[in-house]
Amino acid sequence: MAAHILIDGEGLLADYVFDQLSGNYLVRRQSLLEEVTEETEIALVLHDAWNPAIHQKAEEKYRNTGIPWLRGFVSFGEGIIGPLVRPDTPGCSCCADIRRLIAGSDRKEMWQLQLRMAAVEGVIQDAWASRTGLSQMAALICNEVESVLKREPSNLEERVFIMNLRTLTNASHLFLPNPLCPICRPIPDDTPELAQIRLESSPKLNGQGYRSRSMDEFKTVLVKDYLDYRTGVMNGKIQDFTLPFADVLVNMPLFEADEGVAGRSNSYEMSELTAILEGLERYCGIEPRGKRTVVRDSYHNLQQNALNPERVGLHEKEQYTKPQFPFKPFHPDEPMNWVWGYSFLQERPILVPELLAYYSLGQGEGFVYETSNGCALGGSLEEAIFHAIMEVVERDSFLLTWYAKLPLPRLDLSSANDKELQLMVERLREVAGYDLHFFNSTMEHGIPSVWAVAKNRRSKGVNLICAAGANPDPVRAVKSAIYELAGMMVHDEKLEANEQKYQHMLQNPFAVRTMEDHGLLYGLREAEERLNFLLDDQRPLRTFAEQFKEPPANIDLKEDLLDILQRFQRLDLEVIVVDQTTPITKRNGLFCVKVLIPGMLPMTFGHHLTRVKGLERVLRVPMKLGFMKQPISYEQLNPDPHPFP
Repeated sequence: MAAHILIDGEGLLADYVFDQLSGNYLVRRQSLLEEVTEETEIALVLHDAWNPAIHQKAEEKYRNTGIPWLRGFVSFGEGIIGPLVRPDTPGCSCCADIRRLIAGSDRKEMWQLQLRMAAVEGVIQDAWASRTGLSQMAALICNEVESVLKREPSNLEERVFIMNLRTLTNASHLFLPNPLCPICRPIPDDTPELAQIRLESSPKLNGQGYRSRSMDEFKTVLVKDYLDYRTGVMNGKIQDFTLPFADVLVNMPLFEADEGVAGRSNSYEMSELTAILEGLERYCGIEPRGKRTVVRDSYHNLQQNALNPERVGLHEKEQYTKPQFPFKPFHPDEPMNWVWGYSFLQERPILVPELLAYYSLGQGEGFVYETSNGCALGGSLEEAIFHAIMEVVERDSFLLTWYAKLPLPRLDLSSANDKELQLMVERLREVAGYDLHFFNSTMEHGIPSVWAVAKNRRSKGVNLICAAGANPDPVRAVKSAIYELAGMMVHDEKLEANEQKYQHMLQNPFAVRTMEDHGLLYGLREAEERLNFLLDDQRPLRTFAEQFKEPPANIDLKEDLLDILQRFQRLDLEVIVVDQTTPITKRNGLFCVKVLIPGMLPMTFGHHLTRVKGLERVLRVPMKLGFMKQPISYEQLNPDPHPFP
């Protein structure tokens, strides 16, 4: 029995497809307004121009009738074919359009155009809709229809063909379903049940390190699923050959602007994969894309089940009073959005302000500036939590050292007895011209942390670069910090071109407004004296054996994580985890979390956005570590902008 095909559309493309298919199948032409017969096996929506309003109606109609459908149309000199939309499967035409729009450089203009075109259905033919091009499109569409009817895999599931109608070249582009799509991907409501965490076994790769899955495992999926210049979550990459290590910058397009994410390692292949993973971490942390926020209320009404926002550190009172300050003081009676996290200290789900759990949400009703601090991606939930904690620890130890001006022990890197580390140090010295100085910044919890300083050996260029690292294995912490330092060794020309601006920042700390400002301010040689408390070379070098214990020999990340959680529990420090995992990461077994540890110092950029008020740990820990004889006061804290780049 011949298959039944429905074609909706007017124009040459619809005519060509009808002519090619009608010889072998029962093909009926009708409009979206007409009833669909039960015998229909596939619907085709075909036009010689772009009609987004019609595609929206087709989504609604064919999803309700349970019929798969495929579209073809012409837009600005390109023929767009697909996707094949199945009613019970995520990945609709709306998802494809939003991916294609966001990945484009003219996304704002195209969005406005789409809104205007969606209001009308009068566009008949695109100027580039030639007979030859439309004929080529028709052949591709017919091939796909035949595959679908034969129950063969389609080339257009989660994919679109884009044909250049001037050259007749055609390319296939994968797009991922949009988790926030109102048509095909309803995400579940955020609930305390979904926030519950029960740690499970997460065996380490080869029983070593702190990862549960190999990068080799991800080679086949990361580029294929996430990097596409026309429809990808990330849409471009650049290899930087000027840095001392293999550096790859991947672009993640957002509606408002592009955001670059970098990967750095000893090979460009590995750096590209690392950059994509970094981009996925950013993607998950920007806004809730895995669970729908449903709780909106005041802290006053929720306090029995909610984190007190004052515990995470607030801005200075005088900053809140300034007319251009983007945040307002926290008030317990003001309603805000809340998401569910899990408190390991309380062993129960707990509500967390959405603006603390997702770092782009800090304006409007926000009371503090929050960054991606404490966000991490992992091949298991346990791995993600582990590395998120390490980032919180790394930055807290850096800031506590800075604010209290702690004269940390100097580390002898040669005592680590690690060949790769020595080669990395020598490479930075010989290729980039920087000497490295490392200090043990481990705080009261005992998790090995290091502060790193790269000192320029040349008379010109950025003078000092600072970074940090934290890991149960201090050598891994050092290597991580070295990669971070290397990524900053590209700003010589920028510092020289804007030296007057940074000189002004030496006198006016509140002129430091961006992440880059923090780093380049200390590129000035005049700023070096501010790090004398650390760089004083009169203190003897200490060996790794003297400063650090052997890392635990666990073969399961769960055991490392439990050990870390017990350390914080003994100190009455609460570890709160918000699961940020989205469908696009979960498809490849990747999990993303945000970790908050109230009391620890959050990293901020812009001196006016410093957050230390209410975080009394910064006053007590220096004495606890033996650096001072008594607690310090807020007035004694270092008033200069921190040098974390």
